[in-house]
Amino acid sequence: MHYEHDLTKFRLNDISLSINEGEIVSLIGPNGSGKSTLLRVISRLLKPNSGTIYLREENIQKMKSTEVAKTLTMLPQMNNHLLDLTVRELVEFGRHPYSGNKLGLSKEDREIVEWALEVTGLSQMQNRLIPSMSGGERQRAWIAMTVAQHPKVLLLDEPTTYLDIAHQLEVMELVKDLNCQYNMTVIMVLHDINQAAKYSDRMIVLKQGQLHYDGLPHCVLCKEMFQSIFEIEAEIYNQDGRPVFTPIRKCNRNCQ
Repeated sequence: MHYEHDLTKFRLNDISLSINEGEIVSLIGPNGSGKSTLLRVISRLLKPNSGTIYLREENIQKMKSTEVAKTLTMLPQMNNHLLDLTVRELVEFGRHPYSGNKLGLSKEDREIVEWALEVTGLSQMQNRLIPSMSGGERQRAWIAMTVAQHPKVLLLDEPTTYLDIAHQLEVMELVKDLNCQYNMTVIMVLHDINQAAKYSDRMIVLKQGQLHYDGLPHCVLCKEMFQSIFEIEAEIYNQDGRPVFTPIRKCNRNCQ
């Protein structure tokens, strides 16, 4: 797969990978490495100049938008938190690919909205207005809307950005629960590498539009990766069976 943005001359070069059903995959890398761009290409928000994205063995560019939305949904990094909507009204938008232009929601739609509110812990807040909620609560509301689409694949672009640590953990535990209970495939961009290692089955490392590492967290998190990708020296240790890193210093010229 190849993608080039004409305005910035940014390129994704020769990206070739397969995501297995039921995996949690994190995309990590320095700023400007292509993580969000890759997510947008996968979601069909951007069209690659060459190469093909297959969704369940079907060319995603040839699929109807409603069919894509029933299988795959993406939560972007920035959302409008000033919408004059209740939580329930926001979540109901997730049923649009199924309800189309019909007036009102069907019984099945309403049941799925109730389910989405319940699994995200928002049933008691469904009548709250979005602007009145905390950052973590709003993020859960947006995730509830995407979950209401009943997707098989959930794409998240920095879902914990701007959240305090407690709300970050709350969102990450929710993502893990959705994966474990409903076998939802999750592909997400994360800046917190330790969070990515803790919650992911697999980590993919990008730099300058190219894929450099792809594997299990304990294989990807190594001193060589931090030196070549992030240009830092790091210590890696094990915590509850998961790798955790601590940055030590910026690399000098002999670091690599």
